[in-house]
Amino acid sequence: MTTAGAPEAGEPTARGNPPSEPPSQLRTVGEVAREFGVTVRTLHHYDEIGLLVPGERGWSGYRLYGPSDLERLATIVVYRRLGFGLEEIASLVSGGADVVAHLRRQRAQVRSKIGELTTLADAIEHALEAEMNNRPATDAELRDLFGGGFDETYAEEAQERWGYTPAWAQSRARTATYTKADWVQVKAEMDAVTAGLASAYTSGESPTSLVAMAAAEAHRRHIEARFYDLSYAMHRGLGQMYVADPRFAKTYEDVAPGLAAYVRDAIHANADRHEGTEGDAPGR
Repeated sequence: MTTAGAPEAGEPTARGNPPSEPPSQLRTVGEVAREFGVTVRTLHHYDEIGLLVPGERGWSGYRLYGPSDLERLATIVVYRRLGFGLEEIASLVSGGADVVAHLRRQRAQVRSKIGELTTLADAIEHALEAEMNNRPATDAELRDLFGGGFDETYAEEAQERWGYTPAWAQSRARTATYTKADWVQVKAEMDAVTAGLASAYTSGESPTSLVAMAAAEAHRRHIEARFYDLSYAMHRGLGQMYVADPRFAKTYEDVAPGLAAYVRDAIHANADRHEGTEGDAPGR
C-alpha cells in the first residue's frame, strides 16, 4: 500500500520523473488541508498564484506535497495568522523581503489589536455588570446580603398574614424592581437606623426623649420611603411585633439586650408626640 494514492517507490510521476521524495512522505491535497486547518480550495489557489506549488503530481494530475512543501505551507499559515497579505507572504518566503522588519511591524499591529481588544473586553464587562445590577435581586443574593434576616418561610407567612392589605401590595410593587445595588443601599439604611436606636438606648436616653423619638421617626420614615406608607398607628403595631415575635426581637436583642422593648417604647412615644395623644409609652 502507498500513502493516499502516492506513487510506488521508483514509479514515475505525471511529470515523467521518479518522485523526488519517498512516497511515504508525500501527502495529498486533502490530507494537507486537514493537517493544517485550511481548505482544499485555498491550497488550489496557492498553487494557481505560485505561492505554494506542490513538488509532485500523480499520474492523474492530483497534487502531492512533500516535506519541503509542508514546511513552506507552515510558514505561510503563520504569516496569514499574523495578518500578512498574500503578496507580502510571497515576497517573504522567497527571500525578497526583510523578514525581521515585517515581523516587527506585525508585532506592533498585534499589540495594538491586543490593546483594542482589552479595551473592548473591559467595556463589555462594564456593560454586563450594569445589566446584572439593573435586574431584580434573586433570593440567593438577598440571602447573601441579609443572612438570617432573609427568611423565605417568614416571607410566606407574612404574605398569608398581610397579603391582601394595601401596604403589602405597595411593598411588593416597590421591591419587585429593586436590584442588588438597591438592596445593598436599603440594608445600609436599615443598619444606620438600628445603630441610631441602639446609640440612644446604650447612652441611657429615655425612650420618650427627643433623641429616642427622632431615632424612632427615622425608622418609620425609612420603611415608608422604601416599602409602604406607614401611619403612626401602623408603626405602633410594628413596635408591638418587635417584642412579641421572637424573630424580630432577636434582630434587636443581638445588637443589645433589651433593645427590642426600647424600640417599641420609642416608637410609641414618637407616635404619641405626632398624633397629639397623651400618656406614657407602654413598657416604661
